[in-house]
Amino acid sequence: MALIPTTILTGFLGSGKTTLLKRVLTEAHGQKIAIIENEFGEENIDSDILVSDTQEQIIQMSNGCICCTIREDLRTTLQTLAAQKRKGELHFDRVVIETTGLADPGPVAQTFFMDDEVAESFLLDSILTLVDAKHAAQQLNDRQEARRQVGFADQIFISKADLVSPAELDALKHRLGHMNPRAPQKVVHFGEVSLAEVFDLRGFNLNAKLDIDPDFLMDDHTDHGHVHDAHPGHDTAHPEQHDHEHGEHCAHPSHQGEGHGHHHHHDDDVKSFVFKSDRPFDPAKLEDFLGAIVNVYGPRMLRYKGVLNMKGTERKVIFQGVHQLMGSDLGPLWTENEAKMSKMVFIGIDLPKDILLQGLDQCLV
Repeated sequence: MALIPTTILTGFLGSGKTTLLKRVLTEAHGQKIAIIENEFGEENIDSDILVSDTQEQIIQMSNGCICCTIREDLRTTLQTLAAQKRKGELHFDRVVIETTGLADPGPVAQTFFMDDEVAESFLLDSILTLVDAKHAAQQLNDRQEARRQVGFADQIFISKADLVSPAELDALKHRLGHMNPRAPQKVVHFGEVSLAEVFDLRGFNLNAKLDIDPDFLMDDHTDHGHVHDAHPGHDTAHPEQHDHEHGEHCAHPSHQGEGHGHHHHHDDDVKSFVFKSDRPFDPAKLEDFLGAIVNVYGPRMLRYKGVLNMKGTERKVIFQGVHQLMGSDLGPLWTENEAKMSKMVFIGIDLPKDILLQGLDQCLV
């Protein structure tokens, strides 16, 4: 049986997860979807789609989709669904797991890698995070869970953008981009998103594409350095590098009133940085170093990914991880006219950037 693609949907309270789900369910275009809801959810899918007062764990909907509440743990629920699909008792093409507004998607994502039975049946496709533009600045300031959800995302949907000014929306996008330069951002109205933007995003694929927001890399004009700071505005040594891209953002509403200086806007604990080098890595050194880092900082490492130039192979080496779990694979050959450049992006909570960058530097041949 082919693996069942699974999407994790996360987002703050009131960000519109239920609206998005309803849309996906009613416009499933012939796809049958199993929704797994955490039954302590603050908002259930409305009863016009669901018969929610039933005692059953799994409810069939009129359009052939399924809704399922987690009674025990996620593993058991997934195993039950897979077993029933195998026996032909349930028919569904994919799974969407809706986490509660305060959930950390990390452990949910790890289930797909740590549990062999789950991994044999399901393929984690991506983590989608909904951000409510109206309340985002406050929620990101006050709640680490909200910042974690942004850090984990493969795709960010910004809802309620019509309730804020263009400057506030711009500031929010800028802030989200520094927390997570991997995830494309899309402004959505009332959960109106085409299914192509929700499913089969392959955020966990080990592919040779390292998507980083190009604006995020724009400040990196120095060729000797391979660092892109998550807060380029702090770099006073090269102010000319930043004026085109970041200087003008400092007057934005979400950057003010937080007691920081002009450049030190909303110093979020979830940050990202990029390591780049055109020198190849020594495989043994890199493995030791990354192993040690993941061992110590794993709980604070949300998502990390790299496309690497390794000594001893003509192929790209691709690695990625969630918390303490890291995997790697050989990718395609470097093409003749391609510059062999290693690029890594790390997204985490208060990661010791200097230690990481120095350590990676020492793993180069």
